[in-house]
Amino acid sequence: MTEPFTQAAGEKKVLTADDDASGRLDAWIAAALSGQISRNRIQSLIRDGVVNVNGSPVHEAKHKIAPGDRVEITVPEAEEAEPQAEDIPLDFLFEDDDLIVIAKPAGLVVHPGAGNWSGTLVNALLYHCGSTLSGIGGVKRPGIVHRLDKNTSGVMVVAKNDFAHRHLSDQFADHGRTGPLQRAYLALVWGRPAQLKGTIDAPLGRAGADRTKRAVRTGDTADTRHAVTHFQVRERYGETDGSGALASLVECRLETGRTHQIRVHMEHIGHPLIGDPEYSSAFKTKVNILPEPAGTAVKQLHRQALHAYLLQIEHPRDGRTLRFEAPIPEDMSKIITAFSTL
Repeated sequence: MTEPFTQAAGEKKVLTADDDASGRLDAWIAAALSGQISRNRIQSLIRDGVVNVNGSPVHEAKHKIAPGDRVEITVPEAEEAEPQAEDIPLDFLFEDDDLIVIAKPAGLVVHPGAGNWSGTLVNALLYHCGSTLSGIGGVKRPGIVHRLDKNTSGVMVVAKNDFAHRHLSDQFADHGRTGPLQRAYLALVWGRPAQLKGTIDAPLGRAGADRTKRAVRTGDTADTRHAVTHFQVRERYGETDGSGALASLVECRLETGRTHQIRVHMEHIGHPLIGDPEYSSAFKTKVNILPEPAGTAVKQLHRQALHAYLLQIEHPRDGRTLRFEAPIPEDMSKIITAFSTL
């Protein structure tokens, strides 16, 4: 009927009906494209007048296809929905004409996306800053230079203009190799790493068909990315007679910045983050054998125990080094206090 559908948005695709073609136009197009565009989407395109049959636009999805019909379809570029300003409280650590530094709470999504079109950090920043945010990040990511997972708390910097955005983006891309950039996290992990200090050098890529989950990859695939995490054990909890610790507080510093990097790397060495729903499922039963009050404190944690406590940057305008720290949030602090009594 036709070759596989490989059209980029904005390009025209030409299909020719076979000798036995029949039925509704929308159903025929969906079959011709092997389901690579949903039927609902095709119906919308027909209504929008971007589907032509034999050189003329057709606006009815029920239009009957006939053998030999020449169908032209153009998929428009997707338009990003413009986020709306929302009065969401933020914890500001610093602000001037070039940048904003905040302590992001756990549960706050950084920018709008599927399932999170409102209530994000971007919505809050638009309310606070109006139209002054940098536009480099696009409609959905104004001012965003880096990001933290929804359920990771900690320090974030946001650019207020394009000059600051470019300068800060260059710093994050360099990962502190030639400048003062530092990013450090505190993580509560199960057990105690064999080494009190070490480096995890393990490439990351998609975990199978799951678009959001990551895994350590040994093969050279298109989505595999170099990833390096440096860690140091700060505290050990519940350690008696050399039998190993129940949990540890670990400081992690990023040499690269990949999606879920710390979470996957700590799981890779056998010490996943406490509370991590994606990467510590094998340790869920450990919660039930924790002594009190540690057991209750862990059960009340509804996220991975990861906090970006430190961010150091070079100010894009005057070059001075700025260092920001965010205190450990209450949910993690309760666990640390409870573990400290073991």
